[in-house]
Amino acid sequence: MTHDTYILTAPEIDAMDGLAKTHFLCPDARRVNRSLGDRTGLTGLGIHLIEVAPGDLTTELHLHHHEDEAVYILSGTATAIIGKTSHDVGPGDFIGYRKSGAAHTIRNTGDEPLRCLVIGERRAHDVVDYPQRGKRLYRNEGLPWGLVDHEAIDSPSAGRKA
Repeated sequence: MTHDTYILTAPEIDAMDGLAKTHFLCPDARRVNRSLGDRTGLTGLGIHLIEVAPGDLTTELHLHHHEDEAVYILSGTATAIIGKTSHDVGPGDFIGYRKSGAAHTIRNTGDEPLRCLVIGERRAHDVVDYPQRGKRLYRNEGLPWGLVDHEAIDSPSAGRKA
C-alpha cells in the first residue's frame, strides 16, 4: 500500500475489514481492530477504531512505562478500570493513560458493541507491566519481544555506585 492517503472517509472506514484480535495473556480481551493510522501511513502514532463485544475486555490490565495512550468512546457503555478504581464511561468520554501511570483496561458492560478510538505512541522501545499476571513485556525495535515473570527480574548494579 502506498501512503498517499491522508483522508479516510466514513464509507471507506466502514468498508475496511476489521482484524479480530485476542490478547496473548487474556482470552477475555477480544476486539475487532481497524487500524486507521496504518492506513494513512502514520508511524509514530497508532490510531485504531475498535469494537468490543458485550462482556469482553479491550485488553489485559496493563501499563506502559514509555508510551502514552488514550481512548475516546464513540458508542456503547463500559467500565474503565484504572488502578483500583472503576469508572462508568460512555459516548463522548475521553480517557488519557499517562506513561508509567496506573494499570488500566476497559470492559464492555453494555448490551451492544463498544466502539472507540484507541490512540497510542509507537516508540522503538517500551516496557509493559501486566500486574494481574505478574509479567513484564520488553519490546525493542529489531528484536523479538521478551516476556518475563516479575519475580525473575534482577536489577544488577552494573558497576553503578549505590
